Amino acid sequence: MIDKKDLIKPTEAQLKARRNRNIALALVLLAFVLLVYFGSIFRLGPAVFNRPL
Repeated sequence: MIDKKDLIKPTEAQLKARRNRNIALALVLLAFVLLVYFGSIFRLGPAVFNRPL
């Protein structure tokens, strides 16, 4: 078992860097999802929304 005294506590700068990395990664992932979504609509055409369900 791991004792709490053996754990390393990150500094405020490390926590801020981690948060900034997470935000950047989320933005890149969102941009990729939007690129794939709009690319699919562009390739299939706007008629893809007019199909019967």
